[in-house]
Amino acid sequence: MSRLILFTGNANRQLAQEIVDYLGMRLGQAEVSQFSDGEIFVQIYENVRGADVFVIQPTCPPVNQTLMELLVMLDALKRASAQRITAVLPYYGYARQDRKVQPRVPISAKLVADLITAAGAHRLLTMDLHVGQIQGFFNIPVDHLFAAPVLLRYFQDRQWKDAVVVSPDAGGVERARAFAKRLGTSLAFIDKRRIGLNEATVMHIVGEVAGKNVILVDDMIDTAGTITQAVSALQEAGARRIHASCTHPVLSGPAVERIDTSGIEEVVVTNTIPLDERRSSKKITVLSVAPLLGEAIDRIHKEASVSSLFV
Repeated sequence: MSRLILFTGNANRQLAQEIVDYLGMRLGQAEVSQFSDGEIFVQIYENVRGADVFVIQPTCPPVNQTLMELLVMLDALKRASAQRITAVLPYYGYARQDRKVQPRVPISAKLVADLITAAGAHRLLTMDLHVGQIQGFFNIPVDHLFAAPVLLRYFQDRQWKDAVVVSPDAGGVERARAFAKRLGTSLAFIDKRRIGLNEATVMHIVGEVAGKNVILVDDMIDTAGTITQAVSALQEAGARRIHASCTHPVLSGPAVERIDTSGIEEVVVTNTIPLDERRSSKKITVLSVAPLLGEAIDRIHKEASVSSLFV
């Protein structure tokens, strides 16, 4: 590949700027705007013929708008004769709709994969998918990174004693186990039963948390209902201090208010999704994944291995 060019939509321009700063580059010039009726308009102002192009665009809220921006940008680059187009989605929207859990419902994560491929992407770079099996929805190469090294570094620097890593549900036990192994702590998880969309009821805790410093580990926090119910259950079980960690701070609806009024001391997140003033809190600490994504982009462009970045 002769030339590397990075573009971004409007989803997370700050993260895109941090990535190009890490690479010592500049963002490619493009216009990504809307007509008065809401249709997305894209024009690429760079010559991309024969270039290796990366489009940095997490499909974060507003999900449908950011997804459509991505698709239109991919199509514009394909029609401009880019040699290879990589869609960089630090956050993959619709990932929770990965299977049929009720009759007559869609598998929207697969639909989004088909749309990205049809729009012109030759490969995908993403981070902490809700379930790893989504990689199989694509018929193009997928590089799936994990934010764990960034988050782990933060907690290792704290050098906590009597710590335990807790998964807020049984589905996240594998993620929490890997976290606990790297930190050298014990592991616990919370058995819960979901009673509706964005609603969950905590059942009981499996593992020892009494008198321990707890680190709750999840891939995303949406309405914060699960995480704050978990905090209440952990406090009742005698946990000493409670911190939480997630890669994707969706933080929709009453999430910030729930976090602020809960017994949680700190929520450590990454910048895969930008946080505006409405979704910010003194309890939320944001870490940057720009160096990790920038290194992956550089290695993909140079056809080098990225496997060492997966852990």
